[in-house]
Amino acid sequence: MRRGPTARSWKDSAPLFAALGDETRLRVVARLCEEGPLSITRLTEGADVSRQAVTKHLQILASAGLVTNTRDGRENVWQLEPARLAEARRLLDLISKEWDDTLDRLRDFVEK
Repeated sequence: MRRGPTARSWKDSAPLFAALGDETRLRVVARLCEEGPLSITRLTEGADVSRQAVTKHLQILASAGLVTNTRDGRENVWQLEPARLAEARRLLDLISKEWDDTLDRLRDFVEK
């Protein structure tokens, strides 16, 4: 039987959802999803924020385990951590299922 997340796993996931809760960071994650690994220079192109702001957002995403970087010459190249995104999706699916179940019970109660 598959077990749901423990209180500890929910607590460990809080930084993940906090990082994704910012619009700029969410746009960075979306770009990395669509375009693959990118340098800060490329991530800053077309953005309404400075290179320093993008760097700060990337550091927050990295501390949440959502991105990692590697050095390529003089630049850092950032990429997503698919396992961490998969964890977020799994937790969101569990929350969605719990809401669906709760709403089904409420509907059944109201209909009786």
